[in-house]
Amino acid sequence: MSAGQWPRDLAMGVRFAFTGGREGWVRAALTAVGVGLGVALLLLTSAIPNALAARDDRDDARDDIGLVLHEETVTAKPSDKSLVVANVDTDYRNQGVRGRLLEPEGQRAPLPPGVDEFPAPGEMVVSPALAELLKSDDGKLLKDRLPYRVVGTIGEPGLIGSRELAYFAGADGLAERIDGTSAGRIERFGAVTDQSGGEEMDPVLVLLTLVVLVVLLMPVAVFIATAVRFGGERRDRRLAALRLVGADGGMTRRVAAGEALAGAVLGLAFGFVFFLIGREIAGSVEVFRFSVFPSYLNPSPVLAALVAVAVPASAVLVTLFALRGVVIEPLGVVRTAKPPRRRLWWRLLLPLAGLALLYPMMGKGADNGNFNEYMVTGGVVLLLVGVTALLPWAVEAFVARMGSGSLSWQLAVRRLQLSSGTAARMVNGIAVAVAGAIALQMLFAGVEGAYTRPTGKDTGRANLEVEVAHGVPVAAIGEKLDRTEGVRDVVAVSRGWVGEKRYAPEMTADVTIGDCAALREMAKLPSCRDGDVFVLATPDDTDSAKLAEPGRTLYFDPSYDTSPGKEIAWTVRGEVKKAQTREDSLRGDTMWGLLITPSALSGEVAPALTSSAYVRLDPSVPDATERVWNTAAALDPLADVWTWTATEQSGEFTSIRTGLFIGATCVLFLIGASLLVAQLEQLRERKKLLSALVAFGTRRRTLSLSVLWQTAIPIALGLTLSGALGLLLGAVLLKMSGAPVTVAWTSVLSMAGVGAGVVLAVTLLSLPPLLRLMRPDGLRTE
Repeated sequence: MSAGQWPRDLAMGVRFAFTGGREGWVRAALTAVGVGLGVALLLLTSAIPNALAARDDRDDARDDIGLVLHEETVTAKPSDKSLVVANVDTDYRNQGVRGRLLEPEGQRAPLPPGVDEFPAPGEMVVSPALAELLKSDDGKLLKDRLPYRVVGTIGEPGLIGSRELAYFAGADGLAERIDGTSAGRIERFGAVTDQSGGEEMDPVLVLLTLVVLVVLLMPVAVFIATAVRFGGERRDRRLAALRLVGADGGMTRRVAAGEALAGAVLGLAFGFVFFLIGREIAGSVEVFRFSVFPSYLNPSPVLAALVAVAVPASAVLVTLFALRGVVIEPLGVVRTAKPPRRRLWWRLLLPLAGLALLYPMMGKGADNGNFNEYMVTGGVVLLLVGVTALLPWAVEAFVARMGSGSLSWQLAVRRLQLSSGTAARMVNGIAVAVAGAIALQMLFAGVEGAYTRPTGKDTGRANLEVEVAHGVPVAAIGEKLDRTEGVRDVVAVSRGWVGEKRYAPEMTADVTIGDCAALREMAKLPSCRDGDVFVLATPDDTDSAKLAEPGRTLYFDPSYDTSPGKEIAWTVRGEVKKAQTREDSLRGDTMWGLLITPSALSGEVAPALTSSAYVRLDPSVPDATERVWNTAAALDPLADVWTWTATEQSGEFTSIRTGLFIGATCVLFLIGASLLVAQLEQLRERKKLLSALVAFGTRRRTLSLSVLWQTAIPIALGLTLSGALGLLLGAVLLKMSGAPVTVAWTSVLSMAGVGAGVVLAVTLLSLPPLLRLMRPDGLRTE
């Protein structure tokens, strides 16, 4: 064979794909759609790192509170370039709303990104998504919380996502609220550069990330490999004509590879178009509270080039591999004869090789070094590829032993016996996806405990905690919250701290002020009446007992060199009683210091106190949480509200899980779309057969059931096999992470149910075209 034979034969196959009549271009179009869907998802996946980086860059560029917390960057005095900014973030129906109050102090005060001019006091500029929400009926309670007039829209540079809820509101008197945490004075926007280089990521989280990427991308690769084989039987019959004019077997295979190459290249073009459409759609939707702008989704040039090369190359290789057992002769294709039984031994080598790669990393966990990324990726890939290798053998072995049953059952079984490989290819992608999903569910469930810790909050005694800054009487807070619809109970107290000296005290103590009922929710008290003072000394606290001496003068909010305080004097009078710790204190395990009833203090100390309220809600009242937020905002725009939870989870772990859900949503869409295309291609292949059966009197109901059985049998086998390998992979990954091996059967069954549901939906969608194909006039030919 000359060196130029390959290019000539491939070029001939490309011409056949587009000039071979209706059959040629229909097959090329189906291949292009199937490949295009996979390519689009690959491009979107390769764009995710850029999208995350773009979100982080936008967030850094608009950072303000980070500057306030970083003392070196904050100006202490007002100037022509200074701006006072306050954090007024809020939540609305489990959605975060980013809010900032702005007060420019000079003509050259920095504008936030995306804002053309400062809103005046009582006005605000909002993100497009927030403007849309405030105009809707769903945003009525939020509108009550934000008593500002909308005068503009925040531009894209000031937002991290297209569906982000954010606003900037004008205010005055903010300088009095500067505390170095939630409010401060800045002269620019932008994050402080971190010179530390950041912390190294937990090895188990690295393992999770690697497995998520492999599990999400493997079904895409399987679907692309399946798509390039659409219409293979008809194509091979057409190639038999080449043998009549002198082509040898090698040439026909190269021509077939050329046809697949044409479909793959056309699929790249389709994929680019699908990617552009998907990118625009992604800019208008929000998945699991995560949104992006279309401009964020720019694939890495290297990864995009790799996709552009790998897809056509894989199309050629897959076609040559598929034709290895097909004999194309001048008078026909030897494919309908009974093929030799598939061998099992080499198919078992793939998962065994995967286990061999993963075995050396057993038990490493998070404390015994990093996992080898290449071995993890290779091992997981081989185990999942093992599903695609074992499924054709399982389908063949199963259907070979079946026969008796209804007419529809026999039709389906006979078809599967003749083309079990085609049936297995249709469900390979869903089997790989389910196997990977089961393994990931086991891994997430197994390591979740290591990244989840108890908060110590008793959600049976309080659901929300409200903190209001200086100047708002605690009695008013308790009264207004108690009158809020949906509030069942309120415990309101004030907090502060004292020292033995006005400046730079050496001994300090925490102070909690409230009536006897409120203080009993914090600690165990002896007899209590208004005017009493208690000391709650813990083993680690020796200062409180020394400070709580009758006749001693203490100072609320004393000053240090770096932070001015109020320095309000207060003298301890009368007996100081001893209190005991309470395990279920509303303050948790941070309770210590002095407990004081209101009459023991004078009103002069009020400016040095912060008020807190612990709120228990009535679960039968809708939107009770939102109403508490509204009351808190009316009391003080800078009020903080925290929702109590029994546990809290690592942010990195939560981000990885969110990424998995987003990716799984996209993959499920691809699974459904690709399965539908494959099903339609199979129906097109059998058009004349179906028409002939109808012409001979076969009922349409029988044929429809046969098509359903032809899909149900392989998917049942595929889900069984994927479940077994998924459990095996999940157990191995848990062993690697050092977590105990447990099986979350609910998650396993739900994953299998999702896979079965996708196939059922595709089957139902394919019924209308099936009914159109079952007509006697389908026997017409040219």
